[in-house]
Amino acid sequence: MSKDSIGKVLFVAVSLCVVCSVIVSALAVGLRDRQEINKQLDKRRNVLIAAAIIGPDDDVDVQELFKSIDACVVNLATGEIASDIDPATFEQRVAAKDPERSIEIPTKEDLGHIKRRSKFAEAFIQRENGKLSCVVLPFHGKGLWSTMYGFVALESDLKTVRGLVFYQQGETAGLGGEVENPIWRGQWPGKVMYKDGEYKFDVLKGAVLPNDPAAQHKADGISGATITVRGVDAMLRYWLGDSGFKPFLDKLAKKEPNDG
Repeated sequence: MSKDSIGKVLFVAVSLCVVCSVIVSALAVGLRDRQEINKQLDKRRNVLIAAAIIGPDDDVDVQELFKSIDACVVNLATGEIASDIDPATFEQRVAAKDPERSIEIPTKEDLGHIKRRSKFAEAFIQRENGKLSCVVLPFHGKGLWSTMYGFVALESDLKTVRGLVFYQQGETAGLGGEVENPIWRGQWPGKVMYKDGEYKFDVLKGAVLPNDPAAQHKADGISGATITVRGVDAMLRYWLGDSGFKPFLDKLAKKEPNDG
């Protein structure tokens, strides 16, 4: 067979493809456990960041610090903690794709353009000296280009923000991507999400006006990122509303009263 024959060229090409496929498959299988560990570690790190236990650049033992956090799985319809579901193995995104473990959100109620959500959701509770310190809740929804995933931490009064972080998003760098900017995130601590027991918060298109008496119930938007900002407003409104975590927060407030 000629060195330049079509048959030999095809043989070499196919052989390379097979060898490369085997190597890639072997690496994927071999690294799967490590990838899962890293994914869990990243999630826990972002929970700690939202709770203001660590800073974004802190070099710490995440697993050790996370021992102060009680992870649980919440039945969103009832607000009760699902004691029969292990939070260590529960995958909210996987559950959202399972028709038996998820619901289709009616269009009129789908503020965050989520379409389907799991019937259950993760929640993270921090206590200090046996008393409720803060609760960290996951949220997600559509921005301009991507589904955005984040955590919001509420103080022990279950209405005041301790911190907010986005850990996965694909918005435009320099515009919608500024949701990860520490300056924009820095405005959130102290904001109040509820008033008289009802969700009362707006992420504005522009900036909160000076001396606005309702400033604690508003957050600055991001210049040039109207759709992303609108998405952030909508997804928080959904996940902290009656269809999201509000039933859980109401029941938690009755079980663990605080001085706030």
